[in-house]
Amino acid sequence: MNSSRRDIHKMLLTVAATIAMGALGGQALAASAEDLDRDSAQALQTLYKKNPTAETIAKKAHAILVFPKVIKAGLVFGGSYGEGVLLHGAKVTEYYNTVSASWGWQVGAESYAYVVFLMSDKAEAYLAKSNGWEFGVGPTVVAVNEGIAKNLSTSTLKDDAYAFITDQEGLMASLSLEGTKITRIKR
Repeated sequence: MNSSRRDIHKMLLTVAATIAMGALGGQALAASAEDLDRDSAQALQTLYKKNPTAETIAKKAHAILVFPKVIKAGLVFGGSYGEGVLLHGAKVTEYYNTVSASWGWQVGAESYAYVVFLMSDKAEAYLAKSNGWEFGVGPTVVAVNEGIAKNLSTSTLKDDAYAFITDQEGLMASLSLEGTKITRIKR
C-alpha cells in the first residue's frame, strides 16, 4: 500500500473510531477487564444456544476472539468500535479492540457481537505477530451465516478462521467485517 493510501486509511480508521466512541458515550472505553471477561463469556454462550454449529467449531479451534458489543454508526462516513477477549480454552489470555471505517450511502446505528474461531496455527500466529489483523488481509476468514453453518462440520473446516455475527440491534442497512482491524490492547 503506498504512503498516501496508508495515510487515508489511518485517517478513516481514526474517524471511524471517533464516531463509534461518540456513539458509545465513552461506555466501551470504561469497560474493565472483569466486565469484558463476563460479557464475552455471556456472548459466547448466547451464540452457542442460537447456533449449535458454533459450539462444534469451538471444540476444534486453537483460540477464540469474542467481541461482545460492537457499536457501528454512520452518516455517509461511518465506523465501528468494540473491545473483546482472546480465549484459549476457557481462559482469557489477551484483550483486543476492533475498529472499522466505511463511507458511502449509509445512515444509522447498530450494535452487534461477533466471534472469530481461529482454526489454524497460521491464524493464531498472524494475530500474535501482526501489529493488528485487518480482515481481508492475511489468513482467510469466512463470515458464517445460517446457510453456511448448516453445511459446516468438523470434517469440512478448511479455512483459517470462521466469524459469526450475532445479537444485531439497531438500524443499519448492512454489516460487513471486511476492512475491520483487530489490535491488541492492555487491560
